[in-house]
Amino acid sequence: MIDEMTKPHGSLRAQQLVKLGQLRMTSEREGDLHTICLFGELDLASAEGVQRELQHVEATDAEAIVLDLSGLTFMDSTGERLIVNADARSRADADRLTLLRAPADVQRVFALTCLEQRLPFAD
Repeated sequence: MIDEMTKPHGSLRAQQLVKLGQLRMTSEREGDLHTICLFGELDLASAEGVQRELQHVEATDAEAIVLDLSGLTFMDSTGERLIVNADARSRADADRLTLLRAPADVQRVFALTCLEQRLPFAD
């Protein structure tokens, strides 16, 4: 099921809400900043939809892309791989990606795999 909410075409701000299984995602552009917020479970069932949205946003002229993980309740290795690949694409293309930390239980996955210091988390 996909629900889309957008403001009028003349608006500088547009938001999209997508439900992917146990994951909800919002994607919003404001000026040169595009923010994707994830809520729920980032796993094998939802990763493809997030991947498509990330690649769509990466293809735009947004100067900064923020992936907000603060609403996640669960993430498996598929989600972690998706984020690592997004980081690699970002490093090859203007280094636009910033990650907002997940809750402690989910963030622990990055710490256990030694990725917490390698990925571009905002402090």
